[in-house]
Amino acid sequence: MRREGGRRVRRQRRIGAYGLCRDGERVLLARGSATSRFPGVWQLPGGGVEHGEHPRAALLREFVEETGLAVRVTGLRVVLADVVRLADPAGPVAEHTDRVVYDVVATGGTLRPERDGGSDEVAWIAPEELAGLVLMPFTAELLGLPVQQLPEGVPPVAADVLPVPGGTAVPAEVDGGAGPVAGVDGGPGRAAVDRRQRFAAYGLATDPAGRVLLARIAPGFPGAGRWHLPGGGTDHGEQPVSALLRELVEETGQLGRVTGLLHVSHRHNTAEFGPEGRPLDWHGVRVIYRVEVDAPTEAKVTEEAGGSTETAAWFSPAEAAELPRTEVVDTALSLL
Repeated sequence: MRREGGRRVRRQRRIGAYGLCRDGERVLLARGSATSRFPGVWQLPGGGVEHGEHPRAALLREFVEETGLAVRVTGLRVVLADVVRLADPAGPVAEHTDRVVYDVVATGGTLRPERDGGSDEVAWIAPEELAGLVLMPFTAELLGLPVQQLPEGVPPVAADVLPVPGGTAVPAEVDGGAGPVAGVDGGPGRAAVDRRQRFAAYGLATDPAGRVLLARIAPGFPGAGRWHLPGGGTDHGEQPVSALLRELVEETGQLGRVTGLLHVSHRHNTAEFGPEGRPLDWHGVRVIYRVEVDAPTEAKVTEEAGGSTETAAWFSPAEAAELPRTEVVDTALSLL
């Protein structure tokens, strides 16, 4: 927590998936209902990614719930983050949301607002109508419109509580880039298990010679001894691209430039062991960017001792294919 004007500001995080759906020049938007965080504010249809859920699956589920339309994903448009202020009886909240936005086309269904949900109207909006609407900042940015400062929002009922099937609901909190955390009551004789959701940005980084930059995971961390893409968890308030370029310096000592967005994936392990020394119900959402390092140097770890990276090095694609590596590296190499 941090203080602002003498008040403690609690930080929390969430991950959302949204769809940009067009009908000619018109775009489909949904208006926040009286029970939403921002009543009367319009945004792209979509919503929160549930624990263990792929963002693409979350988008398809949320889109039909919110609009009545089934859609097909045609592409990955952008990944971005923002922070909004929420009012809460326990004190103000700074909520960071990582947003994965897909291009979609409607394939069926009948347009209608969400029943007793977070939106009370959905509509095809023409370009000349957009200026008269109050838009969520990420939606305005995506549509190339000025971003307006929103009033302090109000969390929906139980927004800060993660449901725990078969256990006790525990208020969520956030530590660094780990995402929401909930204690699961394991019952008599069983230890509680943490539930965590983490958003991370990684880079498929190459140099002018076509070599690939990889980092080896340090002992004590999940995947120890395997080679991984440079990158890692984003900090509260940090954009994914900024996080990746920071991690690139910390883990490999390289300066790079992001040239494209390649892929979004996820991984869910109900008993992940790491430096915490106890099992975690761990859900990671990973975005992979294309990175070019124009002036490569010898790769070396610059972050403080005790980090998750043991060493870093450059490899030809053929050499990388022979290394013990993570599935993220396999995915990235298939995109070269």
